[in-house]
Order: sequence, then C-alpha cells, then structure tokens
Amino acid sequence: MAAPLTLADGQEVYFIVGHLEGLAARIAAALPAARRKKLVARMRELNRELAAESRKRGDASRVFDLDLDFHRTYVDDVVGPRLLTLHRAIKPQSERYSRLYVSVLLDELSASVKEHEAIIRSIAEGDPDAAQRTVERNWSNAALRLARIIAQHGERGSLQPWGAYDPRAGLTKKADGQR
Repeated sequence: MAAPLTLADGQEVYFIVGHLEGLAARIAAALPAARRKKLVARMRELNRELAAESRKRGDASRVFDLDLDFHRTYVDDVVGPRLLTLHRAIKPQSERYSRLYVSVLLDELSASVKEHEAIIRSIAEGDPDAAQRTVERNWSNAALRLARIIAQHGERGSLQPWGAYDPRAGLTKKADGQR
C-alpha cells in the first residue's frame, strides 16, 4: 500500500528536494564557464518549452516531464555521487505529488516558469549563493502552491478511523458510541 499524500508529507518532501537541488544549483553555478554555458542553454530550451505549454494550456503529462527534465539538468551530470544518491532517493516522493496535482497546477505554471528564469540567470552568472537561493525559493513556492491545492481538493489516500455502521441513522458510530 502506498503512503497517503498529505499536506505535511508533501511540504516536507518538497523542502528536502529543494535543499538538495539548491546544493546542486550551487555546484552548477561554480562550474567552469564553458560547461555552465551548455547547461544554461539546455535549461533555457526546456523552460521555453514549459512556457509554451503554459500559454497553450498543454498536456499535463508533458508539463510534468519538462519540469522534471529542467531540474534534472542541473543535478544529474553536475553533482557528486553522494548528493545524487540522496536526490534519487527522495525525488520520486515529490514526483508523486507533482504528478497527481499537475493538472490543477497548470493554472500556476507561469509562476514556476518565472522562478526557473531566476534559476537560469543565477547559474549563468556563476553566482552559487543566488543559484542555491533561487532553487530553494522555487521549491518553497511549489510547496505553498501544493498546500493551496491540497486545501481545495483534499489529501489523497488518508484513511478515516473505522467505526460501526448504524443502518437506522445512516451514520458511522465510533467505537466510543459518539457520532
């Protein structure tokens, strides 16, 4: 059985991923200029595609994949094996939330695109502090967006306590006899 998708869990996971990816962005911003330039070009390309999907209210699955690829760009071929292992251990947990709620998040995609532009700019400028800060802000804002969506649509997979069914009242009685 999969763990429920709760507000507290989602925010915790997003904050952890944000900090790990913030470290990755810090490392990416410190790369030699030629390598950084290639990395930034790929990030710009992905973010342009994401912006285009945002404007046309594109396919939610495509949006998810583009966003995933954007973040992978400054992580996968940049960080060392320990950070990569930690990232690969936790990132799929954030993806569960993103995949489930991505169709609702389409309305707020333009905010994410703008945040990505700030990430790209800080890495392009070779500013490790700004790179880390902008990535962490992107994930922190994503956690806030997720919280609003969960507040509107509810948590997924949370179980309510079991009780005895009272067919006369059509209600569930809790074990202590209260309704």
